Amino acid sequence: MEPQLLHRVADGVATVVIHNPAKRNAMTAGMWRALPPLLGLLAADPAVRALVLTGEGATFCAGADISTLRGSSDEAQGLAVRAEEALAAFTKPTLAAIRGYCVGGGSQLAAACDLRFAREGSLFGVTPAKLGIVYPASSTRRLVSLVGPATAKYLLFSGELIDTERALRTGLVDEVLPEGGLGERVAEFTRVLAARSQLTQAAAKEFAGGREDRDAYWAGQARGSGDTDEGVAAFLERRQPKFTWTVGGGGSER
Repeated sequence: MEPQLLHRVADGVATVVIHNPAKRNAMTAGMWRALPPLLGLLAADPAVRALVLTGEGATFCAGADISTLRGSSDEAQGLAVRAEEALAAFTKPTLAAIRGYCVGGGSQLAAACDLRFAREGSLFGVTPAKLGIVYPASSTRRLVSLVGPATAKYLLFSGELIDTERALRTGLVDEVLPEGGLGERVAEFTRVLAARSQLTQAAAKEFAGGREDRDAYWAGQARGSGDTDEGVAAFLERRQPKFTWTVGGGGSER
């Protein structure tokens, strides 16, 4: 099978799989180009309430396919940044499920997700210093926001790999799971995400991303959505709420 991005949707969760096992799931130029339109398609699907990004087999993503850098490294980096920004802008919760190597462009994609769960023993690295590449400003800021300036400098200056213990301690990942436990935990947690209010999630995602001019907009969405009344009623009646506000259907125009 050619290098490509595979995807499926089940039970409210879209799963995007980086498939290039012959090169540890390295991202080719075609795969970088394919990611933004695929994300747009999934974001517009009302059946999708959360998204998981993962790699085929035992590796998440070992970075960009280095052969794509032989032409214009600026063009290759531009493709990666556009894919990263499209992932960061995805309007529903995103989670990177990480096994094995999460390096270079793989770490860019993982950092662009809202959350990162990793299998114990995975390795993480931000490696442009090994190739003489200037890491993009937007990617650097996103890394700093996750791990702080000191750890970001350690990763960027050295290109050294860190293990899951350090990644968890520094905030690069949110949970570390034992061998065999990652898939079950991701499935369990995404079921939780799919059951929660998209209104709450969409507003929180904007606010956490630094948006400061939308308080009145989201207050209006909350008043008109019925989600708050439904949430309170379900709590008092000891049942699962049935939230009706959806991204695209209820709002979230930017």
